[in-house]
Amino acid sequence: MGPLNGIRIIEFAGIGPGPFCGMMLSDMGAEVISIERANPDAFRAKGDPAYNPLGRGRRSIALDLKQSEGVDVALRLVEHADAAFEGFRPGVMERLGLGPDICLEINPKLVYGRMTGWGQEGPYSQMAGHDINYISLAGVLAPITRGGGTPVPPLNLVGDFGGGGMLLALGLVAGLLETRSSGKGQIIDAAMVDGASILGTAVHGSLASGSWSPDHASNVLDTGAHFYDAYETADGKYISFGSIEPQFYAELLELTGLKNMLSNEQHNREAWPEMKEQVDALIKTKTRTEWESLLDGSDVCFAPVLEPNEAPKHPHAKHRNAFVEIAGVVQPAPAPRFSRTESTIQGPPVHAGEHSIDLLKEFGFSTEEVDSLTSSGVVKT
Repeated sequence: MGPLNGIRIIEFAGIGPGPFCGMMLSDMGAEVISIERANPDAFRAKGDPAYNPLGRGRRSIALDLKQSEGVDVALRLVEHADAAFEGFRPGVMERLGLGPDICLEINPKLVYGRMTGWGQEGPYSQMAGHDINYISLAGVLAPITRGGGTPVPPLNLVGDFGGGGMLLALGLVAGLLETRSSGKGQIIDAAMVDGASILGTAVHGSLASGSWSPDHASNVLDTGAHFYDAYETADGKYISFGSIEPQFYAELLELTGLKNMLSNEQHNREAWPEMKEQVDALIKTKTRTEWESLLDGSDVCFAPVLEPNEAPKHPHAKHRNAFVEIAGVVQPAPAPRFSRTESTIQGPPVHAGEHSIDLLKEFGFSTEEVDSLTSSGVVKT
């Protein structure tokens, strides 16, 4: 009974940001029906679907959208939905006969979400790309580096998931809210290059004010500061500090013993490189566990740098039930948390087309229609 309970959303299945958007919406209670390719092996990873937790919480129907009958089935599903979303290059859905104009004609209240890398128009709109390319053009990748080094991609978290799937989910929910008052649907253009850009809004403000230097690794947040970085410990692991505010910085100096080594001039940028060397040398004198024993519970703004397989085992994560096990796969629990309409994982990931027959019957297809669609290969099970 999540906050989106009662909302039906059609997902034209894609990769990366699209499934992440569908996962978020499903976790919050929406009924998400995934329309997948009739030949999913060319599209989704083979093997046990449980290993694709982004696909959790939906039912799946597999359609051949290159056949007109498959398009007709998809349109019948869209006709009875509150929202739909897709993640193909601009023009693909129009060529299939499933573009927003057609879908809104049969369902004027539909909120139609479009997820692309470059957006629906512009010089790059028809180019192929991936997360690394979108965040590069957005000006987000360049600062993620150490001085004089090559930019380091932050996995595909900024473009695909934060600037992509989560942005689309927010856009769909906002569109659904607006539809309640206007009675009209609309189209959501969610581009990962736009999403990555908006995640960098604060940097643009700092650039304009002169408080952000364009020189890499010379700012507080980009590894320039000795009090905001990750450091290697004696056992080859890492810890992190974020001691920006003066009271937190003072506690960092006190608890670690750095007060006898460092200048009190926290924001003397010319001294940062030397002070960083001193911090680095000190942190290497203890193991990660020893630093945790010393700094846990303090206001240093400290945390151990955990590997993905370590994070679920940490006491804080355990206390908050931040991870769950679904079909044998440990994965993050739904977020954010609601006090009354609790989010819930509606089920494990399923095989493509696992619910094809059930969904056809649920949407009013006759036994004869179901037999015809399956025997012709329009619908796969």
